[in-house]
Amino acid sequence: MSTLNYHHLLCAWTVVREGGVARAAKVLCVTQPTVSSHIHSLESALGVPVFQRVGRRLVPTDVGRTVFQYADSVFSLGRELMDAVRTRAAGGPLRLVVGIANAMSKLVTYRLLEPARHLKTPIHLVCREDRVERLLSALAVHEVDLVLSDVPVPPTVNVKAFSHLLGESSVTVFAHPTLARRLRKNFPHSMAQAPLLLPSEGTTLRRLVTDWLRQMRIEPIIAGEFDDFGLAKVFGEGGAGALFVPSVIADEVRRRYRLAAVAEIPAVRERFYAISGERRIQNPAVTAITTAARSKLFA
Repeated sequence: MSTLNYHHLLCAWTVVREGGVARAAKVLCVTQPTVSSHIHSLESALGVPVFQRVGRRLVPTDVGRTVFQYADSVFSLGRELMDAVRTRAAGGPLRLVVGIANAMSKLVTYRLLEPARHLKTPIHLVCREDRVERLLSALAVHEVDLVLSDVPVPPTVNVKAFSHLLGESSVTVFAHPTLARRLRKNFPHSMAQAPLLLPSEGTTLRRLVTDWLRQMRIEPIIAGEFDDFGLAKVFGEGGAGALFVPSVIADEVRRRYRLAAVAEIPAVRERFYAISGERRIQNPAVTAITTAARSKLFA
């Protein structure tokens, strides 16, 4: 058998993970013909087909499934190797690339990442915000070391990744002080008469808040929907409506913004996860993040 080319293996593995040649080409930043060529080269080296065409889709053969199980282990070991080299590199700082889900609160993210800045080894922190699915694709090809999210790895995402629960937090309603004073009377039913600033549709916090409003039989007046949690706070400062904030950062919101707390909602609980490519976290910066989150922030 010919020598295995790991770049060819990566292309084929990415096709399986992404569900098609076009998506794999986009993730790998190459053309579709290049991906197809690498797949043919891999099959020639192995001496057996690893894909079969079903309709318009490429699906793994029986041998292909075995190949891709081994590929998962190969690239997981490669990620661990890269982490080990970065950690032990003499001189320069440890580079930590963190993918941050769009729905994550900026203050929560800061609190989660802060412990990594206090390690004895200097940290070069790189933060990238995107949708969870895209960040998990980047994690699989070693473009990020860690993903912070308010959801675990979705079952529909074909990526070998592990969700580490950092903790959970209740939610506190905040508003401009004038509006907050009015909402405190007869809470939570007072919310039916107030403009609300909600997270975008499809986010975990939006679903949790919507479920709670429905249980309380409150028909909300939606004044705005926001992808950017920080932008929602700015509108809240201007009196545009009430917003929902993780209670773990309630004190910081009081200090940093012209907002006042209305009430805590213990029944609404948002969870936060660190998603890594390995079941057992070895990167010292990631270990510092997860340990501090569990023992301090969400304790």
